[in-house]
Amino acid sequence: MSGSSKQGKILVLGAGNFGTCLAEHLAREGWSVDIWSRSKLIVESINNLHKNPKYLSTITLTPSLTAINNIEAGNINDYKAVVVAVPMQAVRETLKPFAQHLNTTPLLISAVKGVEISSGFFFVDLVADLFGKEIADKTVILSGPSFAIEVAQKLPTAVVAASKDPQRAADVQKIFHSSFFRVYTSKDPIGIEVAGSMKNVIAIAAGACAGLGLQMNSMAALITRGLAEITHMGVKLGANPITFQGLGGVGDLFLTCGSDKSRNYSLGFKLGQGMTVHAALESLGSVAEGFTTAKAVHALSRRLGVETPIAEQVYQVLYEHKPTKSALMDLISRDAKPEFSLDDHE
Repeated sequence: MSGSSKQGKILVLGAGNFGTCLAEHLAREGWSVDIWSRSKLIVESINNLHKNPKYLSTITLTPSLTAINNIEAGNINDYKAVVVAVPMQAVRETLKPFAQHLNTTPLLISAVKGVEISSGFFFVDLVADLFGKEIADKTVILSGPSFAIEVAQKLPTAVVAASKDPQRAADVQKIFHSSFFRVYTSKDPIGIEVAGSMKNVIAIAAGACAGLGLQMNSMAALITRGLAEITHMGVKLGANPITFQGLGGVGDLFLTCGSDKSRNYSLGFKLGQGMTVHAALESLGSVAEGFTTAKAVHALSRRLGVETPIAEQVYQVLYEHKPTKSALMDLISRDAKPEFSLDDHE
């Protein structure tokens, strides 16, 4: 469709890797897009040079893409859609100014993966806390196996848009779907959120295994048992177990656990090679959501009584200075048990 057929403006909050790639994708598809960043340098560079100097800096952005530094809170409902693409721990601060203004007119879309440490909230929970249940129930989670650089390079990608409101999910599908960016819909936002958050923790473990020199047998076992942990946690929170067999579940987990394009995998790899947590984090240059999510999942699993042995070992390595080799030995020396039991999903 031509740009003139795309009615309404779209706001992307956050000019990191994924925010930039989504804003660029929408602008290329003919939408009028504002991308917001706190950084004046990024804003000026996007507007004047059509480059994000810090994220996806090799990509020349569509000239029509507009970067902004400030948003009048009262104007938030003028947008057709608001895409949130900031780190999870910054979501509350970013959205709070709109608490007295946002209504159900814009499509509220999350491209965030993580859990708020202070509250244990996933994105939809946080939205309910700030804006109320009606807006939370209409919120759409956009997730799936999608490295930002590959989306920006127009390489074929498939993701899922999940919402309790099927019409909202379908609306987001129509906005984002293109010849190379396929969007499926789902009615299970909590399942997609749990999977999108916890896969980053499992990816740290996968990177650590690679850093320790383990091979594909070990990696296959780790990813499969990681998926089991994600499924158990999700079902405990009310998710549909089928969700974890799809793009937002095993698809995203496979992607994140199998490539050094993943910041979380890279973090784990550095730890496996003996780097300290502080040094590994410093070397990344951008946020690895799995670091904070590991702490939140640790608290959540204790509160819900869900066993997450891989995530627990990641937590101990990151926050209790446990050596990665010791964490590995503790995992493989656990008591033998059935792979499945009748109460797995109770």
